[in-house]
Amino acid sequence: METRKATADVIDQLREGVATLTSTDQWARWLRVQRRFHHYSWCNALLILMQRPGATRVAGYHTWKSVGRQVRKGEHGIAILAPIVRRVRVEDEDEDGTESVLVGHPTAFRLARVFDITQTDGEALPEVVSRLIGDDAGSRFAGLVKVAATLGYSVEVSELPGERNGDCTFELKRIRVREGLEPAQSVKTLAHELAHATLHSEADCTGLTRAVAELEAESVAFVVCDDLGLDSSAYSFGYIATWAGCCSAADNAISASAQRISKSARTILDQLEASESQ
Repeated sequence: METRKATADVIDQLREGVATLTSTDQWARWLRVQRRFHHYSWCNALLILMQRPGATRVAGYHTWKSVGRQVRKGEHGIAILAPIVRRVRVEDEDEDGTESVLVGHPTAFRLARVFDITQTDGEALPEVVSRLIGDDAGSRFAGLVKVAATLGYSVEVSELPGERNGDCTFELKRIRVREGLEPAQSVKTLAHELAHATLHSEADCTGLTRAVAELEAESVAFVVCDDLGLDSSAYSFGYIATWAGCCSAADNAISASAQRISKSARTILDQLEASESQ
């Protein structure tokens, strides 16, 4: 009973931390920049992946310029398909005759060029997620690798595309952690992927959105890391906020998943304790 209460307290701490972050000027600046970037269609996302597999943040020339970054001379743009939308000017007869613009559906597509952030120079973009720094006191990573084994998963430390820290492949029963991360970040990433393994196999997440899955996995990682004496707030608060939104939205999302978060965290920590006792 005491352990469950402690877990609930940590989830409350997480909820408060996200709420505090999303009320800061730093969050407001981050949102202003994010609104300048498009969410690309599945087709364009595939085109970007085929031409530049390591791309992480993509935008057009003028968008990069508007956020204080310049595309370097000689860089080759990534080809995508941009919709051509007909705009019709009409007179609003019910009011004062002011012209309005009606935007219709795409009638055709044209070739456009975008650029990845690695093709640009300039001001750093505002960030709300910071990778953890520090060592791995007590070999926590090795302990979590043993937990993965009890769940039937192997753990690999390897190069990953883009800026991805880790991934979990259910079909292969494999977790990968990015090579070269600080030891503390590796521990948190492994805890995050273990949460996916315990919560989000195909049978467990029918109808679950990506946003909820990421919120749950990072919340579990925060609880696990807290129990292990590792403060992951510099990463976890911002990561959860980017998926769940600010203030009440994040609070409601965490509350809705609180039982699943607690159960997954206890599964991981109980397995860790059992492996250490052996």
